[in-house]
Amino acid sequence: MRFLGNKESIKHEIYSLLEDKELNKKGLKFFDAFCGSGVVADSVKGDFDIIINDILSWCVIYTKGKICAKSCDFANLDNDPFVFLNDNKEMKQGFIFNNYSPGGSNRMYFTAENASRIDYFRYQIELWKDSNKINDNEYSYLLACLIESVSHVSNTAGVYGAFLKNWDARALKPIQFISVDSCVEVYHGVEFHNRRIEDIIAEVECDVLYIDPPYTQNQYGTQYHLLETLVLDDNPKTSKITGSRPVTPMRSDWSKEYKANILFDKIIAKTKAKHIVFSYNTDGFMSKEFIESCLKRYGVADSLICKKISYKKYRNWKTTRDNEHFEYLFYIEKNDVEKIVYECPLNYVGSKAKMMPEIKNFLPKQSKKLVDAFGGGFNVGINLPLTQIVYNDINYFVTELIKSFRDYDTYEYLLYIRKITKKYDLKKGNGVAYIKAREAYNSQQIEKRDPRFLFTLILYGFQQQIRFNGDHGFNNPVGNRWFNDRVLEKMISFSRRIKELECVFYSRDFKELDKIIDTDTFVYIDPPYRLTCGAYNDGKRGFDGWTIDHESALFQFLDELNSRRIPFMFSYILENSHLTNGHIHDWLNQRSNYSIIEISTGQGRYGVRKEVLILNDELTAFYN
Repeated sequence: MRFLGNKESIKHEIYSLLEDKELNKKGLKFFDAFCGSGVVADSVKGDFDIIINDILSWCVIYTKGKICAKSCDFANLDNDPFVFLNDNKEMKQGFIFNNYSPGGSNRMYFTAENASRIDYFRYQIELWKDSNKINDNEYSYLLACLIESVSHVSNTAGVYGAFLKNWDARALKPIQFISVDSCVEVYHGVEFHNRRIEDIIAEVECDVLYIDPPYTQNQYGTQYHLLETLVLDDNPKTSKITGSRPVTPMRSDWSKEYKANILFDKIIAKTKAKHIVFSYNTDGFMSKEFIESCLKRYGVADSLICKKISYKKYRNWKTTRDNEHFEYLFYIEKNDVEKIVYECPLNYVGSKAKMMPEIKNFLPKQSKKLVDAFGGGFNVGINLPLTQIVYNDINYFVTELIKSFRDYDTYEYLLYIRKITKKYDLKKGNGVAYIKAREAYNSQQIEKRDPRFLFTLILYGFQQQIRFNGDHGFNNPVGNRWFNDRVLEKMISFSRRIKELECVFYSRDFKELDKIIDTDTFVYIDPPYRLTCGAYNDGKRGFDGWTIDHESALFQFLDELNSRRIPFMFSYILENSHLTNGHIHDWLNQRSNYSIIEISTGQGRYGVRKEVLILNDELTAFYN
């Protein structure tokens, strides 16, 4: 049958990829999450146990019928169903006749004769099922055959969103009940679901996940409403013009820009599959850059494969795009959950995202709560598997920014960014538009400033920095950056993750945090570094800078935590270029039980940079 996005032309590429990864014929479970017309699931059924899913009932039934075809012998029927249905001339003026043919309506999906035969076929199949003359597999197979038969005489352009105003020659031919195409291999096992994939992905036990979602605004429920009605046989209310059943239950968010990106991140994050194969089209909402960024986040390093497959696309007289048309075929081996690292979408100086493997390695296993005392971009707190996370940063603009990713629906947040970007014509390097937007933000009272507006400004600012003047006016100049798809991926994955955590947000001086620290708390300390100078710690932004006095107060705070047997981890720079922090060296020399873990000694912007993790007695004891 004709089906939008049919993977008939690339199924061999998919099979070859599975072979290259040595996944075939090992008894693995293959989950076809958007089975559609079942081309892929049917082509691999001889090598895997198959799990199929689709939001459309007819797709699930059709695919199940294809997969099970070779096992259907109709032992309880007195005759061959194909011979029986084609040899008799029975007709029935049922729902299809009355709603989709001139026999009972003004619609021309089928001739009256073919529509009445379709009603009869559907009635007879249901009669066999109700009388237990066919089993579930045979029932699905016969319905798949009915769908195939119907597609050969439909007076449509291939989909059922509308009918043709004149009769196509194929529609005038008498309908024949024909078999659906099916691969010769016998299937091992089939499990089927009829749900939204985002609702079940975390529950489905599978080894290989294949994803082929909608990629344009076409709603498959609208385009194939008639087949859904044919399979369900539920006589729904229909629309006046096309005769469509209600399509709201079948509407997919994968056919909406940004929502597709959000769902893709969720599916990759939540699947139990170790191997992920994903096909997508160059016409899709999601860019190749976004897809690869997402897959790299969740995949084993260097496991990403991307094949670019060219094939001909249906074209009509309205088509103006280039002739060449591509399908992308991606693969990753998914990483273990504990090795996945989320990154803040803010370009925050001093990010610890790359240090997360070392930080996680020394995480005290009995601690239930984290206090991230200098939260910044929250790259540490969001990646630690603790029950409760306390985020703190003295800069309340930064705190509100991080909190906004939790508090606002991600899709609505993205629409807000688009609105502000369009309103002020924000573009890469457009200084006039940027200053106008920045002035609009600064003109608002501080307590009324929307953190989403600030985030949008940051995206188009110089190096996407967070800079304020002494009056708390945002003063970063325009830059040559923008809201690209890599930042989009960071924002979506970060926002989903932070919504899953139990987070509490503060904007306090670190010395005030002792009131919320108890025996089951792990404290992570990543203060500004005196040997470096970021815009957030120079004392010119309406907030305290970071001086030797602040550093001394921090050392006292840490010693007090240690005396209370509170485990802490302190990340700091001991050396930067030709400079050495003698103050911290002196403090450490007097505390022989504090452990120093060297994280990186390499070439920084201005010379050698030595960064370390310092663990106190209590934390060190867990690993000795």
